[in-house]
Amino acid sequence: MAREAALWLLLLFSAHLLLRRASAIDRGQFPPPTSFLFGTSTSAYQIEGGYLEGKKGLSNWDVYTHKQGTIEDGSNGDIAADHYHRYMEDIELMHSLGVNSYRFSIAWTRILPRGRFGHVNPDGVAFYNAIINALLHKGIQPFVTIFHYDIPHELEERYGGWLSPEIQKDFGYFAEVCFKMFGDRVKFWVTMNQPNLLAKFAYMNGWFPPGHCSKPYGNCAFGNSSIEPYIVGHNMILSHANAVSIYRNNYQETQGGYIGIAVAARWYEPLRNTTVDQLAVERAISFNVPWFLDPIILGDYPAEMRKILGPTLPEFTLKQKKKLHATKLDFIGLNHYSTWYLKDCIFSSCEMDPMDGDARALSLAERDGVPIGKQTGAPFFYDVPHGMEKVVMYYKQRYNNTPTYITENGVTLCIYYLLKLK
Repeated sequence: MAREAALWLLLLFSAHLLLRRASAIDRGQFPPPTSFLFGTSTSAYQIEGGYLEGKKGLSNWDVYTHKQGTIEDGSNGDIAADHYHRYMEDIELMHSLGVNSYRFSIAWTRILPRGRFGHVNPDGVAFYNAIINALLHKGIQPFVTIFHYDIPHELEERYGGWLSPEIQKDFGYFAEVCFKMFGDRVKFWVTMNQPNLLAKFAYMNGWFPPGHCSKPYGNCAFGNSSIEPYIVGHNMILSHANAVSIYRNNYQETQGGYIGIAVAARWYEPLRNTTVDQLAVERAISFNVPWFLDPIILGDYPAEMRKILGPTLPEFTLKQKKKLHATKLDFIGLNHYSTWYLKDCIFSSCEMDPMDGDARALSLAERDGVPIGKQTGAPFFYDVPHGMEKVVMYYKQRYNNTPTYITENGVTLCIYYLLKLK
């Protein structure tokens, strides 16, 4: 497979797969290179539904969304977009859009209902085999994410999920089952989607399961916002390395695929033209993508994180550093949606920032009353086109031209569709 450029861009527009009216996207006016992948992106829990069908086990999200009070409107993913029953219709829609790539995730509990403590579920394997084969039949390249936020609930019950080093064994086992079952046809693997976001949302702010947090970030029944996100991040990094090691040693040569990781890549501009705000930008960046990619690519956490967190930030053993060095990425996936102004909070007083507080910074959408860009359908996303270029070029330079895909981007629209599932 030719690698024609050091920087590959995979544009994954968030096409709503339930819109039943679509016309093909005409790319004839500006034809991309033949190696260019242009597609859509989803995740299992957000679209599949069928949460108890096909011998699937309960995931952390299944349990969390069924607890009263955890979701404001009481909704859940029991049916979602009903992709479990309508995947062929959705693939036809993708084909009609003219895309040649589809990034989707595999529900851990559909393949391993109880993690490594139970059997491989043949019904789950058959479901994803059917999707992969149908995609290839339509000329659409499967771009598969192994983990997108959902883990077997049993792992939470047994040892606390991502808070325990035990998860590294489970994730490696799950990844190997995926390589073994699907790797003959899947040539692009993403080990994890946005682990840097999950660690904060689930263990700092308490917004995602298991809903852990502590003051000043929140007032949850369980959790420690100062410590748990970094324990979780550490276990995720080592779990990723375990999966890459398994793929590289046992499958990559014969299957001929590539493996990487996708991270949430916020961008920042200094609020004021001051040195302290510029330094705040550097700190916030370090607590974002480099939190994960510096250890994976460069061997250790950013110095800015170590300086602020001290012993709270876990250390890698020599053996772990050697493993990280031996499991270099084939590509980076960048998920970018918005850019923010950033204010220093070391030399200035600030309110609590749920995303950038540990970096001693505050992210803002306005400067002197003027928004950084046009507000989208989501109150926390603004349309700032130059942020995409800055994100791509910054990480291109920081990580020495590691091949890069834009694995998510798009604009949120405030449109609601009433769908009647038959």
